[in-house]
Amino acid sequence: MVQACEEVYSSLHRQFKGDLLRPGDAGYEDARVIWNGMVARKPGLIARCADVGDVQNAVRAGSGTGILTAVRCGGHSLAGFSTCDGGLVIDLSRMRQVAVDPDARRARFAGGCLLGSIDTATQKAGLVFPSGVVSHTGASGLVLGGGTGWLTRRFGLSCDNVEGFTLVAADGSVVHANSKENADLFWALRGGGGNFGVVTEFEVKLHPLSAVVLAEGLTPEPNIRPLLECWRDFMAEAPIDLKWNVDLRLAANTKNVPVALRGRPVASSSLVWTGDPEAGHPYLERALSMCKPDSVSRKTVSFLDLQTMADSAFPHGRRYYTKSGYFPFLDDRTINCMVEAVATIPSSETQIELAYLGGAAGRVDANETAFGDRSAPFIMNLLANWSEASADVGNITWIRELFNKLRPAMKPGVYVNFMSGDEQDRVPEAYHERWDRMVAVKSHYDPNNCFRLNQNVLPRKFAVKSS
Repeated sequence: MVQACEEVYSSLHRQFKGDLLRPGDAGYEDARVIWNGMVARKPGLIARCADVGDVQNAVRAGSGTGILTAVRCGGHSLAGFSTCDGGLVIDLSRMRQVAVDPDARRARFAGGCLLGSIDTATQKAGLVFPSGVVSHTGASGLVLGGGTGWLTRRFGLSCDNVEGFTLVAADGSVVHANSKENADLFWALRGGGGNFGVVTEFEVKLHPLSAVVLAEGLTPEPNIRPLLECWRDFMAEAPIDLKWNVDLRLAANTKNVPVALRGRPVASSSLVWTGDPEAGHPYLERALSMCKPDSVSRKTVSFLDLQTMADSAFPHGRRYYTKSGYFPFLDDRTINCMVEAVATIPSSETQIELAYLGGAAGRVDANETAFGDRSAPFIMNLLANWSEASADVGNITWIRELFNKLRPAMKPGVYVNFMSGDEQDRVPEAYHERWDRMVAVKSHYDPNNCFRLNQNVLPRKFAVKSS
């Protein structure tokens, strides 16, 4: 691996416009660190690209030597795929340009952008791109995996709002993909993750929105079960302007939490209303009636404030582990299992995240994008979040055991952005009946699996046909 890194460095250093960082170089230690503190790796070379030409050269050098290659945009991969030990990291963090066309309600953004980079630029025109909920997330990974967030019900998944991609393929060529040009690649990039190359630019649709109504409240342990039953039935008929997420967790020990709830199991409701505030009033009141009155808040917030309010809850350097799945329906057994599990949560930051999709996201046909089947509206993410390595076993075991208890009620399928690094066996499940088409696109654009640090779809010559 050391020799391959030297070969890559030698082939790049005279023509590379960005930064080439090796162990011991100034800036290397900061550059190698990624968001998930569980993943501490030491690449042999970090190629921090300045432009598309740098990306092409790095890809050619990496694929030519066969060196293990990771692609880093925001470094926010839950699974830790944005780095590697001893190999090459193609780092796009210098490529964060955003160009907005307010009249056309369109934007172009570079592959290294963070969500915050895009939000800041689009909000100057009162427009939004539907994306995730933590502003320091890399946009590329989020979009390529699908992309869910506060606006999913109103405007669809992030990938539903992409109209074109510019990609550097494994042979170093620049490929454009949209509905008319390389349509199969366009299909695959909308949900297929980083399997097909390095996306250097996204062309996206924007929507007018600058503020929302945000309501929050806590439901104490005895009332969690009735809350979930209400939420389950309520969201099936709710308008697309309403996004209501429920997190089951231990209440924080902070002054804004009622004393009686601190450190106790609660259901934390976060509701975002994107339509006319008056029209949303009865829906928010119904939801908040299930919460403890002195825990409730409701206010109008700017979209930028909404997009950054979760940043501090998911900082760089903490340790994260997840298991995720879809439910066609939350039956009583599933709800009981979740409620019982809350009392045993091993970390105050760990939570059972529940969201209801449907709305605009649910109106896209299963075959239209690689993201696929959207018919199971309940998406669950078991998210462990802790600080000390000594607590790894306890947190990971808790997630795995609860997931195994809940899995019988789930529908086959998984959101790839919520998968950990030990779930390669579930990748065929993520794409299910779309698997053969994914393999065909992968085999065309990356036949040697150069881009394998992802929820990997093996090219045909390596692939075992999924059942």
